[in-house]
Amino acid sequence: MGFLLRREEVLNVEQLQSMLDDSPVRAAQAILMAAKEGVVDAQALLGQILLEGRGIARDEALALRWFQIAAQGGHLMARNMAGRCLEHGWGCAIDEAAAAREYQQAAEAGLDWAQYNHANLLATGRGVAENQQQAFALYRQAAEQGHAKSMNLLGRYLEDGQCCPRDLDAAEAWYRRSAEGGDFRGQFSYAAVLADRGQIDAALEWLRKALAGGNLKFLRTAQKALEAANDPQIRAMAEAYQKRATQLNL
Repeated sequence: MGFLLRREEVLNVEQLQSMLDDSPVRAAQAILMAAKEGVVDAQALLGQILLEGRGIARDEALALRWFQIAAQGGHLMARNMAGRCLEHGWGCAIDEAAAAREYQQAAEAGLDWAQYNHANLLATGRGVAENQQQAFALYRQAAEQGHAKSMNLLGRYLEDGQCCPRDLDAAEAWYRRSAEGGDFRGQFSYAAVLADRGQIDAALEWLRKALAGGNLKFLRTAQKALEAANDPQIRAMAEAYQKRATQLNL
């Protein structure tokens, strides 16, 4: 029967993900079939592969539509991804206010990624009135669920004493957890703490990890910070960050 699967065989999103790894085109056909049959996980996954063009022609507008369909079926990550589309203009006009509404619904239902994304809008006043206290609370909620990017930002609030008493020990603990969780910004933040303590070798190790995982925007900002570092070994890392940024910008 090949990929002409019975309904009960396509209910497991892990199976669909595995099929994508083995044969993206054939897997996309199975995902499309399951999505049309009303399998909510498949609807959300279909939105993702349409957004990425993985095994199927890239179509951001159709991706958004499937995210919305899955969201209506109660899929929280699909609602979060609908918000991402609206925030960034993927398949639609940018509408940060509508994105905030999508994030808020998923955040209130407990999704860590939506808590993080909604907090980002609140912290910057995009699509909603700026509200640092609410942003701080959402970052904490997501961090306490294990969301590495939120851990780093929670650490920043604690280090700065913004919306809370300043607590450098707690900030360091969150930076460390973020770094260990794989967030490149958390790795950079934790490296800065270690460098300030004179633990240069450990700091360099985390800076290398941040370098390997960082995106272009981060690398450019981090390069400037490294150039101003006191320790010559830390300053020397700025060149590596500059080279990696150049590679990513090609």
